[in-house]
Amino acid sequence: MPLELSRLLAVERGITALIGSGGKTTAMYLLAEELSRRGTVICTTSTHILMPSHLHTLVDPTPEDLSRALAENSVVCTGSTASEGKLTAPTLSWATLAALADYVLVEADGAHRLPCKAHLPHEPVIPPETTQTILLVGASGLEKPIQEAAHRPEVFCRLSGRKPGDPITPAALAAVIKAEALGDKVLMNQADGPEEMAQAKILADLLPVPVFAGSLWKRSFLCLS
Repeated sequence: MPLELSRLLAVERGITALIGSGGKTTAMYLLAEELSRRGTVICTTSTHILMPSHLHTLVDPTPEDLSRALAENSVVCTGSTASEGKLTAPTLSWATLAALADYVLVEADGAHRLPCKAHLPHEPVIPPETTQTILLVGASGLEKPIQEAAHRPEVFCRLSGRKPGDPITPAALAAVIKAEALGDKVLMNQADGPEEMAQAKILADLLPVPVFAGSLWKRSFLCLS
């Protein structure tokens, strides 16, 4: 049986922020499912997420409301109401959330559903109490033009030294990731086959942080460094 993603990433108690692109929401809910076997879990955001239909969700709860919900449900989603059926950052402090649940998973970035991303100065929105930050990258962006597959393509080009029409390569990704230095670990999703895994290994060899790669869809990942 494959090792659980939460154990592979060594997700610890406290706040874990998910940033980048290529599967943050899916990763958050998979981690929540796994971690709920070991404790209580809060899923939330510091930016925006769609309100989940599969989780018990509380909008602007009091600490007492959230505590009661966690006693009845191993995983609870919370936040404040945003437009278009979305949630935004909770009104409760991050420290309060971390005190109420064993694990707090925060989607702390947005990528407009693109597989790769560079960041503006105000991004990502990582809670100061975060104990671990996991940067996601989508393998489906590899070999596609930067201007088509990267959110904030102008920043991606500046940091990687490439042009908008150039393909996204592991070297270009590594240049952006190293320049930004935002994640404690890198998780390449959408690496569904040997070609993508080979590209992920190239990326891993270029980065100073641990790199993991595989498929959230298949629930199968490997540690590459």
